[in-house]
Amino acid sequence: MDELIEIRWHGRGGQGAKTAAQFLAEAALEEGKYIQAFPEYGPERAGAPMRAYTRISNQPIKIHSAIRSPRAVVVIDPTLATSLVLEGLGKDGLLIINSSDSPDELRKRLNYKGGKLATVDANRISLEAVGREMPNTPMLGALLKVFPVVSMEAIEKQVRAKFLKKIGEEKTEANIQAVRRAHSEVKLG
Repeated sequence: MDELIEIRWHGRGGQGAKTAAQFLAEAALEEGKYIQAFPEYGPERAGAPMRAYTRISNQPIKIHSAIRSPRAVVVIDPTLATSLVLEGLGKDGLLIINSSDSPDELRKRLNYKGGKLATVDANRISLEAVGREMPNTPMLGALLKVFPVVSMEAIEKQVRAKFLKKIGEEKTEANIQAVRRAHSEVKLG
């Protein structure tokens, strides 16, 4: 990876988009990369649409602005899967959406003529694995399956490091299982 990798996350306040962006960046840092991860909020309240960003590079990153032309876009909240998430995504880009719909169905609905489109039912996976809809960690697993910018081991290490003291061993391991399930269940179209 010689180039700058830029990923934009779309979610709602409280769904963990900021956390997912940070986990990915910190996993890349552990693998010796240079990183940035930061959120961009509209009205700061739970449930409001928000964006988060991750930058990863082998070289120091000198850009300090929002990502305008992402290589990948991850949509954590399926209600945000509109043409707005396609903004700046190039023809060779990757769009990953939390949805039970097939990639073909979403490609038609969004009129997405770009690169790859992947879907995974992260809400269902998190509900079954963690006991509540918290789709951010499953979306990390889906992203790494179709765009392996860091290793699964690095992500699992970050989840353990950040969650163990906060939510305990059982819920931390449940989140890791959600990451793994999404990694295996993601559909690419």
